[in-house]
Parts: sequence; structure tokens; C-alpha cells
Amino acid sequence: MERMDKAVPKAVNQAVSDLGGYIRTQRNNAQISLRQLAKLAGVSNPYLSQVERGLRKPSAEILQQIAKGLRISAEALYVQAGILESRESGPVIDAILADPELSERQKQVLLDIYSSFRREQDADGDSDGDTHQPEE
Repeated sequence: MERMDKAVPKAVNQAVSDLGGYIRTQRNNAQISLRQLAKLAGVSNPYLSQVERGLRKPSAEILQQIAKGLRISAEALYVQAGILESRESGPVIDAILADPELSERQKQVLLDIYSSFRREQDADGDSDGDTHQPEE
């Protein structure tokens, strides 16, 4: 039993470290300095540095501010942090999540609608998306 207790903090530490690496990679890809992102996210430089090094686990609110500063989906950071489970992917889902003009709420509503259409299509057993057959 003691062995399992030690494994849990290790898994949590790994997730925090992965999150920090993900944030650093996204920041580097966006060509934003640590100082710039800290200012955009409303956190201190040392705090953001500690997040990137996996020493701190930010709250969902801070993750949302970091995502906003990086111009990426907060959902992507929530998944990395283990707050949300990852969604299925695809070109439509990826496009919705990547659109910087949509709010997080708008993205969620669009994803819900898209998922309901997909479920309906799957329930009908129609794989090609054409529900109307021409009469011969």
C-alpha cells in the first residue's frame, strides 16, 4: 500500500512537469519571452518560470490567463494539466479550438453542436453524410 501512495505524487509531479514543458513550447513557438507572457497572464516572472519548470501547479484561472496570452485554447492547457479529459480530434474540432476570434464559451457550444450532429449521423448508420437519397 505504501508503494501506491508514493506513486501518486510522482504521477502528479510528472503531469505538472509536462504542463510546464507544454507551456514553454507554446511560448517559444509564439516567439514570446517569459517576461512578456507573465505580463499578459498577470503573473510574476518567477512564478511563470516555476510553472514552466514544473515546480508549481497553476490554478484553472491562471491557466486560462496563460492560454489567453499564448492565444491558444484554454482547453488545451486544461487537458495538459489533467483538469479535463482530452477530446477526440479532427479537422473540424481542431479548427474550432484554434480559432482566436471565438470565446471559450462559443467554442464549447460549437463543439457540443458538432458532437450532437456526429452522434445523430452515427445513430442513423449513415457514414457518408448524405441522408437524402435521390429517387430513381
